[in-house]
Amino acid sequence: MISIVMADDHPMIREGIRSMIERHANLKVLGEASGGVQALELVERLQPDVLLLDLRMPDMDGPEVTREARRISPRTRVLILTTYDTDRDILAAIEAGAGGYVLKDIEPARLAEAIRATAGGRTVLDQRAAEAVANRMRGESREEGLSGQEERVLSLAAGGKTNRQIARILNLGETTVKTYFSRIFAKLGVADRTSAVVEAMRRGIIPSRDGQA
Repeated sequence: MISIVMADDHPMIREGIRSMIERHANLKVLGEASGGVQALELVERLQPDVLLLDLRMPDMDGPEVTREARRISPRTRVLILTTYDTDRDILAAIEAGAGGYVLKDIEPARLAEAIRATAGGRTVLDQRAAEAVANRMRGESREEGLSGQEERVLSLAAGGKTNRQIARILNLGETTVKTYFSRIFAKLGVADRTSAVVEAMRRGIIPSRDGQA
């Protein structure tokens, strides 16, 4: 069972989201907060798997709550659920330690998936949030490109190789391959292997499929 604390200053929104969440198996809302201070009190007391957090509340903003929640309960992952989609809002939340960022127009089934993924330690970004991260990373990519080994790992992934196969071909451990992917994702501003391959091809870091044909 994945335990959740919700924080939103609109009671009707909380009620609707809670009803939506609890229709899905293995998701349980342990508590609701109308502000940041109350959310942190619940997080400290209940130690939930996920804090589902609105970005703007009367007493504290989302990044402040995120930073403090991660401090008082390191096991608790933070998923931002909001209507705000500017680059500044998105990047501030992610830099504060949020594990995901989705907008309130998300479909119920996708929200449930996002909560499960966040609880499992995976990064969850909707399209708008992924674009914001990619824009930030592109600005930094001139200073920190992919290393030769990272390019080799990504080229093999583009060819359909699994982590185990990549490890065997490059004489690496599977954990090392996963570390390379984490670095690649950060440098390219993406959240998964497919996006990394597409972005690397777009930038000309690795050959496109057309170029390989």
